[in-house]
Parts: sequence; structure tokens; C-alpha cells
Amino acid sequence: MSPAPRKLGSDTVYPVGLGCMNLHHGYGPPTDEADAAALLHEALDLGYNFLDTATIYGFGRNETLIGKTLKARQGEFLQASKCVLLFDGKKRMIDARPDSIKTACEASLKRLQRETIDLYYMHRPDPKVPIEDSMGAMADLVKEGKIRMVGLSEMGEGLLRRAHAVHPVSAMQSEYSLLTRNPEIAVLDACRELGVTFVPFSPVGRGYLADNPPAPADYHEADMRRIFPRWTEPYWTQNQALLKQAQAIAGDLGCTMSQLAIAWTLAKDAACVPIPGTTSRQHLKDNFLAADLSLSSDVMAALDTLFQPEAVKGPRYSPAAQASVDTEQFAFELS
Repeated sequence: MSPAPRKLGSDTVYPVGLGCMNLHHGYGPPTDEADAAALLHEALDLGYNFLDTATIYGFGRNETLIGKTLKARQGEFLQASKCVLLFDGKKRMIDARPDSIKTACEASLKRLQRETIDLYYMHRPDPKVPIEDSMGAMADLVKEGKIRMVGLSEMGEGLLRRAHAVHPVSAMQSEYSLLTRNPEIAVLDACRELGVTFVPFSPVGRGYLADNPPAPADYHEADMRRIFPRWTEPYWTQNQALLKQAQAIAGDLGCTMSQLAIAWTLAKDAACVPIPGTTSRQHLKDNFLAADLSLSSDVMAALDTLFQPEAVKGPRYSPAAQASVDTEQFAFELS
């Protein structure tokens, strides 16, 4: 029996979506275009029906790839993209001014070869622009038929409530995994209260929650984990004891470590839709099948206890990266 679909705004989707960033951005050089196109087609063939991209991924190339590759299959999936985190040449910038959001949307529609984007997120908060002004532009895009649903990314409870008061927010995307449990502070509860679907990115802990995660010495020079403290030494090694115990649990259940990690997010919030990313066809299938894995209350309690926030060593972001988001932090992270 297939797992029940989960609500996302006015739609329903398979419980596990596909994050497409990895194909162009984040963990190394871009994937060969033919291989990336084949992976996207295989994702739809497997039954993925929620794909997530953003303007900044590959500086527009990720959207272009999806638009070109899946133009004839657009009716098979819900397409999400993001604005505000933009590029000027190859320089990243944050710009949530209303006119900039509308201009970015037009560019994304062209790259995606769509008349409407199903779910359009503000990728980051812009401290220079009131969220109410930015949401006004997003509401205008809905009225114009350019987007169907509005989302936020890497924002906390306060901004979510302010944004939702201007126009309904359909989804909140933020990092959530056994390693990163900050959404449990406030935003998860706020999403449940407001009827907002929570979309965890990096549910496999940026590749750490795997059977054989790469060591920091093996990261490609373009791998962004090089600047994320938790994925570098000494923290990478300090967290190995947690990983080995979780791998043992996965072994007892007969699943991969990544499947266990995704299944944990699915069980923690019965309405969430995690979006693991991958460039591997085998991992694509493994991640999809994680929705079939049912974890007992004993296993959930063991994982919750093992990965208590205080037990995980190292911050998830550098100070500069943390300053660019509005996600809540635990008291021990602020001390």
C-alpha cells in the first residue's frame, strides 16, 4: 500500500519531495546535464511529484534544466522555486523589495518555461525590507496568476505570523533533521496552528546521516560544507559516536541510515514534506522508499534521546550565514 499523500496548500503530494539544488550547487561541481536530466525523469517515473529549486541554484541553471527537461511533464508534479536570494553575475545578494520579487518571478517563469509557479518562496528574510511589503508583492503575483501558493524559507515564528497576516502562507521551508532540531523551538508549532506545511530541507543532515558519509578531507573544493562548522573538524569526528549508534538502529530495521533519517522527520510531523536532494539514482530510490518506513514509538524515543540538541557538537552555520536567517536558536547556542 502506498503511503498517504500529504497536504500542501490546496494540493496533496507524495510525502517525500525532491530537492534539486545538488544538481548544480552546494556539494561540488555541477552534474553532467544528461545525467541530471535522466535523474529528473527517473524521479517522476518513481512517483516524486514535488520538485524544489531556486533562482540562486546554479545561478539560474537549475531552473533552466528543469524547465527544458520536464516541459512535457509539467502536469505530473508540483513545482516550487524561490526568490529574494538572487545573483548579479556570480555575486549572491538578498533583495526582497516588491519590484525585485516581481522581476525575479518573471525570470524564473521564463527559465522554468511555465506560465505559473505552483509554490514560490521567499528564500531568506531581507532585513532592509519589511516582510509585509514583500508579502504584498507575493500576493500580487497570486492575483496575477504568476504563482499559486506563497512560501517562506529559513524564517522563524515571528516573521511567519507577520507574513501570514498579509497573505496565507502555504509552506515554510527550513533545515530539519536529527542533527538540526531548531524548528522544534517554535516554528513547527506555529505551522501546525496556522495550517502551514513544514518542508524540511537537508533531512539527511547534508549527507552526514548516511551509511558512509564523506569525511571533511574528501569534500570537493566547491563543497559548502567546508564553511559549515558542524561538518568540519573537530565536530565531524565528535559526532561520530551519535552516527554509529543511529547506523546500528538502521541496521536492526533493515534500512539505510538516510531512510531512517527521512522516516524520523516524517514521523516527527505528520504533515511535513521533507525534500532530500541527491545526484545518485540509487539514493533517489532509497529516499523515495523512506516514506514506506514506519518507526515504532520506542525507535523514535531512542533517536530523540540520542540526538538531543545539546548532544550534537558544533553550530550548523558560520556567524555570517546565521546572520542571514531568522530561525530560532536554542539557549545553549546563544551562550
